[in-house]
Amino acid sequence: MWTVPNIITLIRVILIPVFVVVYFLDWRWAHETAAFIFWFAAITDWFDGYLARKLQQSTPFGAFLDPVADKLIVAAALLMITHSYASLWITVPAIILLIREIYVSALREWMGQRGVRERVKVSFIGKAKTTAQMLALIGLLSGLETFMGWPIYWVTLGHLLLYIASVLSLWSMVVYTMAAWRDLSGR
Repeated sequence: MWTVPNIITLIRVILIPVFVVVYFLDWRWAHETAAFIFWFAAITDWFDGYLARKLQQSTPFGAFLDPVADKLIVAAALLMITHSYASLWITVPAIILLIREIYVSALREWMGQRGVRERVKVSFIGKAKTTAQMLALIGLLSGLETFMGWPIYWVTLGHLLLYIASVLSLWSMVVYTMAAWRDLSGR
């Protein structure tokens, strides 16, 4: 259980309350620091999977905890940006992303119980959605439009990527549903 990839995943889980508390601190760079912590956690997601494969340290505990850690930190970030921006333009895509995460998780669990989970394994669309979602959240959490006087438009880019992630979420949800349709329809 105490493999390097699992320890990295546990660190990601531990970072969630740290990330949330830092974001809401009354400090000038709180949002930027929280965005950095979120970025670091996102990188550890890739890194723990890579190490699990490279070191052949995949475990049932890691296979369970990794997607849970991902969903927890993303859900926290979505709730935080929804609260901070208090805008329909952020809330609607955030809800779409949360609905998709719950739906696909439930679908995968159900398909796993039927012994056909491989039909709804992670696809390229799902990976593209995750990339767009993570970058959107980093941009929106940071609140940065300029850095040292230079325009960088992180928030603007974050809005755009949030919508791209939402479209990819809906698309991947349809793809996964179609892949599972024969089982869902009882055929």
